[in-house]
Amino acid sequence: MRPHSGKEGRQGSCWRASELNLTPEQKKGLEEIQQSHFREAQLLRAQLFTKQLEFREFLTDRSMKAESIRSKYSEIIEIQSRFEEKAVEYLIKVRNILTEEQLSAWCPEQEFPVFRRMMMEPMHRRRSPTPPGSFKEE
Repeated sequence: MRPHSGKEGRQGSCWRASELNLTPEQKKGLEEIQQSHFREAQLLRAQLFTKQLEFREFLTDRSMKAESIRSKYSEIIEIQSRFEEKAVEYLIKVRNILTEEQLSAWCPEQEFPVFRRMMMEPMHRRRSPTPPGSFKEE
């Protein structure tokens, strides 16, 4: 993988898709991809926000059983996973409209902050949202 080297000079530069020299057709395609992704992501963000509020309520209600709290947390992880899958699909669609030359200058990790972190950190250093054996029975 190419490291991000900033925008200082053309050689070795790393660009977002919108910063590449796109044709009018590519610009239109990128805009459509972005609008579609934004609509889908907005729905997932709203669902995630709701689940996070519910999770907080579960945690602060002493009568709530531990298994219910774990289940609610699993729902949050599922939505986060769907959100990341949507981002991957977005990146694939963007990749499909770029030429080989544009692909060589494109840095997908610049499109989404979460993917910048995922692509730049070695797999063993990333924290899993639910490490195996992390939930212990009470």
